[in-house]
Amino acid sequence: MEADVVAFDCDDVSLTYSAKSGAPVEALQRVSLRINPRRVTAIIGPSGCGKSTLLLIIRGLLAPSAGRVRFVDAQSGAMASAKPRMATVWQGFNLFPWRTVGENVSFGLEVGGMTHSERAGRARRSLAQVDLSGFESKYPRQLSGGMRQRVGLARALVMEPEVLLLDEPFGALDAQTRLVLQEQLARLVEKSGTTAVLVTHSIEEAILLADTILVMTARPGRIAAEIRVDLPRPRTMATTHLNGYSSLFGQIYGLLRDEVVKAMATEMERA
Repeated sequence: MEADVVAFDCDDVSLTYSAKSGAPVEALQRVSLRINPRRVTAIIGPSGCGKSTLLLIIRGLLAPSAGRVRFVDAQSGAMASAKPRMATVWQGFNLFPWRTVGENVSFGLEVGGMTHSERAGRARRSLAQVDLSGFESKYPRQLSGGMRQRVGLARALVMEPEVLLLDEPFGALDAQTRLVLQEQLARLVEKSGTTAVLVTHSIEEAILLADTILVMTARPGRIAAEIRVDLPRPRTMATTHLNGYSSLFGQIYGLLRDEVVKAMATEMERA
């Protein structure tokens, strides 16, 4: 199965769960979208709209109440013979403190039965991709927050995924570190051509990284708009000074502002 022909669709994906009170909560409502191969799709929306929930459903870690995720041939639309290989980078670092950086990165390969020498070589190459060569023997406690998140990214990349899922990967970092890592991730994605899905609260991050931005409504989450990002690559912070960037930012902010206001009003009613 070639990675460059596999797309996947969410067809009317809905999710309802029971709150602590027992009342039903509709998290997602008939979400339909296509994730195109070798492109970056960003999902942005107000807090609590179901962005991360949708990512869990795509990853196969959560079953929808209705609808389905289909993996298809991007040309013919026929069902793919198998799911693409996926890896996820979470907001939390989720590193094993008792394992070295190299051992953390190669953990998935170890579980898969790869030999020590093979996985050590793969780990070194992945760490080089995120500018952490020479840190293989360090422990997570010896690294800054930004470095630990880069280890998390290397741990995903070492699996050579066809689809990379990113759930607020820089949300726990300070603003300056976040800007640097955004640029670094943009370079990695552009170079690899990996299909990527990014969940973010940041309009800037979505524009810098994505080819397509999906704006979600307040809960129950639905797709309010699909926006193409036609700004030239490679993208860096200099991109934020382009006229096209300002127009995109204003368009997305206008959509998000209305949904954030709705989400805030709902939270006040529940309080």
